[in-house]
Amino acid sequence: METTSNSSSQSIREGRIQKLTDLIDLGINPYPYTFDKTANAQTLQDKYKDLESNVETQDVYSVAGRIMAIRNTGMFIDLMDSTGKIQIFSHKQNLDDNKMKLLKLLDVGDIVGFTGTIRRTPRGELSIKTTDLKLLSKALLPLPEKFHGLSDVEIRYRQRYLDMIVNPEVRETFKKRSLIIQKIREFLAKDGFMEVETPTLQTMASGANARPFRTHHNTLEMDLTLRIALELYLKRLIVGGVSERVYEIGKCFRNEGIDTRHNPEFTMIELYQAYADYNDMMTLTENLVAFVAQEVLGTTKIKYGDNEIDLTPPWDRKTMLGSIKEATGVDFLQVYSAKEARELAKSINVYVDESLNWGEVVEAVFEEKIEPGLIQPCHIIDYPREISPLAKVHRDNERLVERFETRVNGWEIANAFSELSDPIDQRHRFEAQAAAKAQGNEEAMEIDEDFITALEYAMPPTGGMGLGIDRLVMLLTNSPSIRDVIAFPTMRQINK
Repeated sequence: METTSNSSSQSIREGRIQKLTDLIDLGINPYPYTFDKTANAQTLQDKYKDLESNVETQDVYSVAGRIMAIRNTGMFIDLMDSTGKIQIFSHKQNLDDNKMKLLKLLDVGDIVGFTGTIRRTPRGELSIKTTDLKLLSKALLPLPEKFHGLSDVEIRYRQRYLDMIVNPEVRETFKKRSLIIQKIREFLAKDGFMEVETPTLQTMASGANARPFRTHHNTLEMDLTLRIALELYLKRLIVGGVSERVYEIGKCFRNEGIDTRHNPEFTMIELYQAYADYNDMMTLTENLVAFVAQEVLGTTKIKYGDNEIDLTPPWDRKTMLGSIKEATGVDFLQVYSAKEARELAKSINVYVDESLNWGEVVEAVFEEKIEPGLIQPCHIIDYPREISPLAKVHRDNERLVERFETRVNGWEIANAFSELSDPIDQRHRFEAQAAAKAQGNEEAMEIDEDFITALEYAMPPTGGMGLGIDRLVMLLTNSPSIRDVIAFPTMRQINK
């Protein structure tokens, strides 16, 4: 990034601290408590869009925001608030001596309130002709240089507040993120879902295959983990009958690698509907995503990178094993042992670890051969039982389960099941996971005895779905990295 050097920045800071002293000497508090703001920039731009050039009104407003540019020693100021920019016109004919002294002590980056009348300049710029101004917060550090901006990715992520100040498109991304979550809630409320909350600190990591973060509670003298999924407590609520439809939007934490689609702390939604199965979840998922896209973007046909993606339901549905057979000609349903599966994978140039079971080999082949080409939204259905410990056995093939993952742009954005409700089968699945963990698989689940007990009190047939909020926001904002849609992503610590 080409911007102010450290030495130059320090010199500017010293100069601004001197201005701070000068302001105090003038009896001005550089950090006051409040300001009576009566309008924002975009409201005024909209209201006076038809005001002709060189016309002045008698309408008086007070605006407040950050100074982004100063021209002609303060006569013209570009003021930015959360909605946009408006020009400030300040002239000595309209300001007393003390206000003019204050004007000369202002810098780019300061937060200032201005009061005045609305006018449009001869050049067509909507402006506020200042009759009063108030410093609201003095900036001691300079913003990046006007013509170079903030382009260093590391600095953008580490100092997101600065990124938001100088890059309007970043602010827009996070406004859209907020709106996306709002519309998800709106859709589910109309569909009769109840929003709930479940524990973030848990006694064991379960509900997904992932390595957890671990911590210790001193008073209780017990080890705890940060949750890796929302699933098992939400199912307990279905058992308890608090509602037949529940959901939670919450943070989850996985102690895994970081890349453009993974951050250790991420946001997801999980929802569960009694008396439903994975077919109902497919319909719900595509209708939910299409609704949010239409509400936020005004269309279900979006652009991500070089791809045109149509989110209009219904979406394509393909079986995992069928898609592999269609693309490669090999049929993994014709082999039964892990060894045979590994040999079959090798025959199509997919080399897998010798420790993988049949289901894990199928998954590895799918991820290498099929997943990258799934650009248009598609539900990949009917997964191997061995890699789906919480899903109900497929009603037509006991080697499979009723599970789907939704792929868009080559990514997984959602994962859903006909939920396993048989407590005896669930115990067997957990035991298989515990055995895998004992053999060194750090991502395998543990046996959750309390959850099994809950199932023994009977859970109704249930469909469940989890969707990654961050990836959905990436998709709907055309953002190349998950760090672009998380305000404060996890970053490596800089050694001082």
